[in-house]
Amino acid sequence: MNRLLQGKVALVTGGSAGIGKAIAQKFVQAGAQVVIFGTDPSRGLKAVEEIQSTVEGACIAFMQVDVSSHTAVTEAIKQVIEIHGQVDVLVNNAGITKDRLLMKMSEEDWDSVMNVNVKSCYNMCHALVRSMMKARNGKIINISSVVGLMGNAAQTNYAASKAAIIGFTKALAKELAPRNISVNCLAPGFIITKMTDALSEQQKEMTLSKIPLARFGVPEEIANAALFLASDLSNYVTGQVISVDGGMNM
Repeated sequence: MNRLLQGKVALVTGGSAGIGKAIAQKFVQAGAQVVIFGTDPSRGLKAVEEIQSTVEGACIAFMQVDVSSHTAVTEAIKQVIEIHGQVDVLVNNAGITKDRLLMKMSEEDWDSVMNVNVKSCYNMCHALVRSMMKARNGKIINISSVVGLMGNAAQTNYAASKAAIIGFTKALAKELAPRNISVNCLAPGFIITKMTDALSEQQKEMTLSKIPLARFGVPEEIANAALFLASDLSNYVTGQVISVDGGMNM
């Protein structure tokens, strides 16, 4: 087992299921102390128990935090730093979808997706960058989507939010590079999660026809890319968008 993150403290939002949970597990396996933020305590504690049962000596904890709330995030980050002393790696993975054609999309549908998907990145980074700058070290990984690069019908809110994350990543990377903090972005394609489970068979077939590798990805494949960006292997990489999409956006 590799120990690429031995001695590191990592924070993963939306870490209770899917891609976030896979990233949390991969980081624990690599030796990191991991804190996951989520809104569902039962699901969060279940994720912690599952990871602890599969990784001997796993150091992982769950905190119930609404990452769209600036106040809630600020208080939670203070607690994490009080307990662990620092946060070396931040993964902004929290995200939701409320898919509808634009003409049927309510203002609430738009605002809720932007608040969870985009404002959460601001909230988390705003609360953490000062301590990372003092340490002159840190890795920030924002989870975008292939949809943020190429768009998708009935997902104007989601696509806009994921495109915004890409711009946020590039701008923040330029701000923080002088302090040895890297900021990068992963753009997953269609990954087998609850989100893809909701697709009809016709939708799945249509999507697969656009993927050169002719299959959906699995969460661990995103976690592998996140581990690279979180480790010293990527020390000369910043401001980048890495697509993990089976070639969908070539």
